[in-house]
Amino acid sequence: MDSKIRVWHLSDTHGFHSKIEIPENIDLVIHSGDAGNAGDPYRSDPEIRDFANWYATLPIHNKIYVAGNHDSAVEHLLWHKKLFDKLGIDYLFNDTINIYGLQIWGSPFTPRYGNWSFMKDRSKISRVWDSVPDDTDIIVTHGPPKGTLDVTVNRDGSLESCGDGALGKRILKIKPKLVCFGHIHDVDHIRNAGSYKMAGFNIVYSNGACMTDGQFKYGPSSNGNLFEIDLVSKQVIIL
Repeated sequence: MDSKIRVWHLSDTHGFHSKIEIPENIDLVIHSGDAGNAGDPYRSDPEIRDFANWYATLPIHNKIYVAGNHDSAVEHLLWHKKLFDKLGIDYLFNDTINIYGLQIWGSPFTPRYGNWSFMKDRSKISRVWDSVPDDTDIIVTHGPPKGTLDVTVNRDGSLESCGDGALGKRILKIKPKLVCFGHIHDVDHIRNAGSYKMAGFNIVYSNGACMTDGQFKYGPSSNGNLFEIDLVSKQVIIL
């Protein structure tokens, strides 16, 4: 195999996965949650089934999925690792998989906001991030670290950077090559979807959210983000 691979990261497809444009020549695809919408697990079940069947048919050999706060059928174990395994999908729940020599760790948890799935109080969620191995190359979470592609509009019209600070600190300690998340969509004039490289740390951050708040009826506003990773140096290039 070539020493370089192409990686596609997407998130927050919210039932619109069939409208996503699928890039060519991808070696690894990562979906970081919110494949569906429903808070009720029994309404969520057919959403996750439809997504999983679609995801399984993508012409990509390696597929990673981390659940999101709208994927309640997964939290309630109507969908679980063995079901994803049968479809050739690697489902990560606070654990690591090695693909192409890359250590990839994933978790669905986000700071508590409302009554949704996979949420923990901010005072307790740091225990999850403390479990990320120090040699991790790619971190996949549903939500962003604080201050990184995570700005939203509050009900009073003010802006808030609503990512998790404890996650951000752990990332800067580990210094992975790539951090993939979603959860916080584009909204109005604010653009969160996209990627950037943090100066001085050699870390690439990717918000793969495909939908824009308030505009779901128009379908996806993004098709996720593309990267090239050199398997020798493990350096990430934004495409």
